[in-house]
Amino acid sequence: MTHFWDILHSWDQALTLFINSFHSPAVDQFMMFFSDRYVWVPLYVITAFFLVRRLGWKKGILAILVIALCLLACDQTSNLFKYSVARLRPCYSDRMLFGGLHILEHRGSLYGFFSAHASNAFGFAACTFLCFKSDSAHPYKAYSWVIFLWAALVSISRMFVGKHYFGDILAGALIGILWGVVLALGARWIFRKYLSA
Repeated sequence: MTHFWDILHSWDQALTLFINSFHSPAVDQFMMFFSDRYVWVPLYVITAFFLVRRLGWKKGILAILVIALCLLACDQTSNLFKYSVARLRPCYSDRMLFGGLHILEHRGSLYGFFSAHASNAFGFAACTFLCFKSDSAHPYKAYSWVIFLWAALVSISRMFVGKHYFGDILAGALIGILWGVVLALGARWIFRKYLSA
């Protein structure tokens, strides 16, 4: 079993180095922008505004609280895994550094499995999309494409800046979607049972 995980980790390293190798000044700036959590605060505020506008203030406020809970759950689950698994970030790996890993940000904490950025982004995308779907007047197809593309770019940017392996991103995205779906479905159950017009 140990041999299997070693092979899997080797593949993960190779794939991460391949993705991390596509650098140019423009791509670096683009990925550093997507990797910065604080630039997305306006997106969260605008999304909160439209949740209240589309769902009404009661459902909208509950949806915002559920989304906040989703982000907290994603973040804390990531921290639990990081210190339990204790897998070094690629920016602390000699093999990755000697293999040509580009590092565009400060290295941060030692451990990186799994990516909180990916988990939060996909959790936010899944949770907000399903909450918006409680408004049956609109299909929200355009929103789903935009918000999941945004989540993917945020996640991929973490490999470009040298902070995560592809496996960290994939695991984070899956766990984020899981939290987002479970909590959004819980919110929609409350909408139907207690807040239906």
